[in-house]
Amino acid sequence: MAAMDEVSIYQHDQYELRCGARALEGGKEFVPTLVVSKQVWPTRPREIAVEPGRFQRVEDAVRAAYDQGVRWVLNYG
Repeated sequence: MAAMDEVSIYQHDQYELRCGARALEGGKEFVPTLVVSKQVWPTRPREIAVEPGRFQRVEDAVRAAYDQGVRWVLNYG
């Protein structure tokens, strides 16, 4: 990841949510990224598509990724 990208790791049920914000426009906008890994076998990480959106703040992009990750776990996990 580039120096301006940020990742926060959360636990939800038996899953690890790697919620990130990828910088665009030289760090003026951010898009959310999400990788979900089950913490029991099989532990294969999955990159999950996050609803499209651009955010002015890193925290908002990470929160959007987290919200999508929780929805994914509830619906498919």
